[in-house]
Amino acid sequence: MRAIIPALALLAIIGGPAAHAADQPVAIEPSSNPQIDFPAFVELAGAVQISRAERLIDLAIFRQMADRPDVLLLDARSAEAFAHGHIEGAVNLPLPDFTAQSLAATIGPDTNRTILIYCNNNFVNDIAPVVRKAVSLALNIQTMINLHGYGYPNVYELGEAVDLADPRLRWVSAQPPDAANAFSNAEL
Repeated sequence: MRAIIPALALLAIIGGPAAHAADQPVAIEPSSNPQIDFPAFVELAGAVQISRAERLIDLAIFRQMADRPDVLLLDARSAEAFAHGHIEGAVNLPLPDFTAQSLAATIGPDTNRTILIYCNNNFVNDIAPVVRKAVSLALNIQTMINLHGYGYPNVYELGEAVDLADPRLRWVSAQPPDAANAFSNAEL
């Protein structure tokens, strides 16, 4: 059966008889790619949801924790967005670059190290470099799930939306505030 499915899919792509026989996508067995495990991801997300509820912190606590030398402030936005602005003291490792090796190099050998995270949706401004994402796709969610999945459970998240101008935030920008609005959202 497995050999038939790819053949039917190929015929559907090139317009053979299978393309007209059914307008439905060809189902692939979940085990056909052992490097992707969606059910495990769903299970991990459920476990992280429980942990995350206890690890949402306000800006005052976030700043207190960020000022400790043993705490890592991790910004998982793109390198370009990070270069245009970030919270003082943050280290950048874009989410698409998360691997066991890159996380170990960034975080260090202590898998229980305290990690603080934030994303575009933590800011009320909705301007580059922190253009708001769809709420169900906020980067904090994926970052926390990935960190837990790679074995880093001690993650805390900025749990509120703040203004970039709030001095407690300690926002570092590569350009004056007026220029931050000048570059296109497409650049991020």
